[in-house]
Amino acid sequence: MDKSDQQLVADYIQGDEASLELLIRGYLKPIYSFTYRYVGNAQDAEDVTQEVFVKVWKHLEKFDQSKSFKTWIFSIAKNTAIDFLKKKKVIPFSDFDTEDGGNIIADTFADTAKSLQEIFERKETAQILESAMAELSPKYRMILSLRCNSDFNFKEIAETLGEPINTVKSRYRRAIIMLKNLFNK
Repeated sequence: MDKSDQQLVADYIQGDEASLELLIRGYLKPIYSFTYRYVGNAQDAEDVTQEVFVKVWKHLEKFDQSKSFKTWIFSIAKNTAIDFLKKKKVIPFSDFDTEDGGNIIADTFADTAKSLQEIFERKETAQILESAMAELSPKYRMILSLRCNSDFNFKEIAETLGEPINTVKSRYRRAIIMLKNLFNK
């Protein structure tokens, strides 16, 4: 019989190390998927996911067992991903400007409009969706990711994000509309 998250947490706190391993195994893929959609690439997602589980390990004894473990761990993942993105230094495009007013990057690349069209025609729907999701702001990507990939209901999403449930629902609707508009470009 599979143990609930709450039981695994309680067992770990009482000294059963294997319970923590079961929790990690159960949440590794969903947390990685969530952080990947949030930070945008595999290596960063791996780093953020690892940091999430280190935080879980360090703070599991402080976890309020009357709350949902799933909500708690995804809250940690959200905050860790946000912190990661804040620390990540972005190189401004203007740093590539040359003395004569040109731009090394812009001058190097030819017009890619046609090749982008060809690429989109060849890609599968999942890849197109991934690309469209990347264009959304993180607050919309996060809600879509939790709702679609982690099977969270709106109440759990609201708890995870610390937002009112109506805000979550309206952001979800806006995100769906934005995705439709991106598909119709």
